[in-house]
Amino acid sequence: MGLIGTLVKAGIAKKAYDVARKPENQRKVKAMLANARGKKNGPR
Repeated sequence: MGLIGTLVKAGIAKKAYDVARKPENQRKVKAMLANARGKKNGPR
């Protein structure tokens, strides 16, 4: 199970990397990160 799990995680990471390389997706990721950071550092 350990080897299969590692291979699945590697496949998911590769897919995420390939998608993140596209310029239109880079804008979406940056906006999502900025939104997440804003919520994290927002008022308490």
